Parts: sequence; structure tokens; C-alpha cells
Amino acid sequence: MAEESFYGVTLTGKDSTVEWDVLSNDEDYPRGQKLIIKQILLGAEAKEGEFNVVEVQTVKDSLRIPLAVLKAGETRAVNPDVEFYDTSVSFKLIQGNGPVYIHGQNLKDEVEVVDMEEDTDEEDEGEEEEDEGQPKKKLKLENNTDGKGAKNKKK
Repeated sequence: MAEESFYGVTLTGKDSTVEWDVLSNDEDYPRGQKLIIKQILLGAEAKEGEFNVVEVQTVKDSLRIPLAVLKAGETRAVNPDVEFYDTSVSFKLIQGNGPVYIHGQNLKDEVEVVDMEEDTDEEDEGEEEEDEGQPKKKLKLENNTDGKGAKNKKK
């Protein structure tokens, strides 16, 4: 089962940087962790006509690309719906002064411990009981839409 939490940060001022660290080698979440960015918003205090560029950098792939270009009076929000799986990420305001709000979801995958022996034993017993019983019968289906059966078709 996954544990889900809200993720939200604010970038204010040029070169403002915020990092999201993945929980590596965490015993509680051995299946990994994922950050999903749903929306990036430009604050109401942003200067009219100023471009605000948010760059994302991933540690795992050393990827560095602009994620959003916002401008007061034109584009105040973007919905990138981008996922970062098992990699630390940093968000940086490379142009403009913001404020820029980034929000989304943080998902941590937990491992459920299931006793496989109990499930396997029950399935084996069920198969043996079916084999010992009578053979399965195949059903013959006819088209009864005209009420007379499939053999009496009109020519």
C-alpha cells in the first residue's frame, strides 16, 4: 500500500532553490518513492510582464531543464503532471523573482508482507477437488432471438 502526502514549496527571489530528497535505502519504503508535480503557480505579487522560469535538476540522470515559464498578466499557472521516481530533485528559479508555488504529491510505496504458503496450499487443494469430481460439461448455446432456435432460420 502506498503512503501519500501533499508536497508544496515556494521559490522567491532569483536563484532561489529548493531540494526534494528521496528516501534511499529506507527499510519502510523499499519499493521506492515518487514525487508528482501537479501544478506550478505564479504568485499575485509577481511583477507585471516579468518572466519567471523554473528549472528542475535530477540527481539520478543529471537532467537539467526548464519545467515552467510563467509571466504575470499572461501565464499564471502550468499543470506539468510530471513524475520523479527514486531520484532527488532540485527546483530553481533561474529567471524572475517570483513568488512561484510548486505543489503535488509525494508517494512512498510500502511492502505488504504476505504469507505465500497459505495461499498456495489453498489453491492446490481446490485444484485437486475439481480433478476428482466429474468432468466439466461444455454448454451449447443457440441463438434464440426468434424464439424458434438457431435451426429454423428464414431464407
